[in-house]
Amino acid sequence: MKASHLAEGPLEPLEPDSSSGHPRSRRRANPLVPLLLLLLALIDLRVDLRILFDHFTFTSLAEAVRFHLLAVVVLLLTPSLWRRYGA
Repeated sequence: MKASHLAEGPLEPLEPDSSSGHPRSRRRANPLVPLLLLLLALIDLRVDLRILFDHFTFTSLAEAVRFHLLAVVVLLLTPSLWRRYGA
């Protein structure tokens, strides 16, 4: 049993974007996005960072990563976000 959609031929070309005329153009994102994400991550981690700076233990570091995983990932990916968004 053959699928009928495979025998129909090539796909239709992409329609041009109405704003620029280029079919694969993307709007440039706001360069403040990485800064906002960094600020929100630091606000989320402020208590745990204070504990780590006052008295560092590997247990407190593990707990900070465990309970604030998204904020830690944002901090780790901030350099990549700076390059991508051009801030």
